[in-house]
Amino acid sequence: MEPEIPPRPHQIDPASLDVLPRTSGVYIFKGEGTLPVYIGKSVDIRSRVLAHLRAEDEAEMIAQSRRVEFIETAGEIGALLLEARLIKQQSPLFNIRLRRLRNLCSIRLEETAGGVSPEIVTGKDVTLGETDGLYGLFSSVHSAQSKLRELADQNRLCLGLLGLEKISKRGCFGLQVKTCLGACVGRENRQEHDQRLFSALIDLKVEAWPFSGAVDLIEQNEDWVQRHRIQGWRHTGTWCSRSEQFSPLDQQGFDLDTYKILVKPIMLNTARVELV
Repeated sequence: MEPEIPPRPHQIDPASLDVLPRTSGVYIFKGEGTLPVYIGKSVDIRSRVLAHLRAEDEAEMIAQSRRVEFIETAGEIGALLLEARLIKQQSPLFNIRLRRLRNLCSIRLEETAGGVSPEIVTGKDVTLGETDGLYGLFSSVHSAQSKLRELADQNRLCLGLLGLEKISKRGCFGLQVKTCLGACVGRENRQEHDQRLFSALIDLKVEAWPFSGAVDLIEQNEDWVQRHRIQGWRHTGTWCSRSEQFSPLDQQGFDLDTYKILVKPIMLNTARVELV
């Protein structure tokens, strides 16, 4: 067993490190002022913070830090939700991921006279997270189009039928360079083309909210219980047994990170969930 690498030199208040718990929650590196330098989460706060102190590629972040604060949670999902929310609220200097994406796009298949055609929709067109038949969540129309081009290249789909190129009398450009099998000019059965499109999109399916109303996702650590209220993939508040109070949250609209945190444990039934 290799010896543990000792922490690198730092100017962080040792007292703030001494009290770090070995429990789930969020930790906050703070600098000279009140704003955070970095926010993270872990199922073992103390172990994760000490790992930051040993990481060579985080030397700049550690050099600007003067103390570490923490907020415990009853479980990992609560820590993930809290981390994502705090990063969006406070925009720490060294956090890049989990920043708010305000104008999400998705792909929807529209029935046409000849078959199905992908349409890029936004949160203004549909209710994200509650509308069935959506595929992928993208930060822009351009990124959604780029994904369609990638899928077309991998599955020999017609860019013309995907609405990404014009179709001339000779067919699409892909037909000329043999990346399209010819559905645009009738050389390939349109249903076979559309089935490949559907198969290519299926892994990107956006799950519609599976309940008729709100649910509580429950986490427990010994006698400590937190009930996270979820509605339409939005985290609307948390009840805590320690305070015996419900703390409401103002999460307006669909949030991609909240969806990513919740979709697997809820859809795979690995989280404890109760209807409200």
